[in-house]
Amino acid sequence: MNIHARRVMRLAVVTLALGGLLVAVNAVPGAATPPAGLTSQVLGRGTYMSDGTLPLEQGEEIVVSRITVVPGGSSGWHSHPGGAIVVLQQGELTIYRSVGNHCDITTYTQGQSFIERPGDVVDAVNTGSINFILFVTFPGVPVGGSSRIDQPNPGTCPGV
Repeated sequence: MNIHARRVMRLAVVTLALGGLLVAVNAVPGAATPPAGLTSQVLGRGTYMSDGTLPLEQGEEIVVSRITVVPGGSSGWHSHPGGAIVVLQQGELTIYRSVGNHCDITTYTQGQSFIERPGDVVDAVNTGSINFILFVTFPGVPVGGSSRIDQPNPGTCPGV
């Protein structure tokens, strides 16, 4: 056998050996310990639809809420001190966001998620025919403080 053939043969044997080792390692049960007495329930899950980040600082609280609004109802104009991570579990809602001197309007449907940045002034209106249900995580809430700050109507979204 020439040198080239030996190298090819050696490469084939090493490849088969590594493949066999990989199969053997994956066939051995994991050493992780299973949970005992633990129950976990997913309250909501949604596909992320917005663009941005939220700041978190040590010592602030994180609040999780379930929010329900009837058809035609709204959240009223408000903001959040640390922003919000929102999962729309059921229904449809339209977010009216005051940005400078104009209004951004975005509609979300069941199974979608989005964020509201700290200080965003918004009104969430139920534009669907059933209650909307949100699961919301509010990071950056002052200890003992509110996750919501009521805001006056900015006047940038006529009719809202």
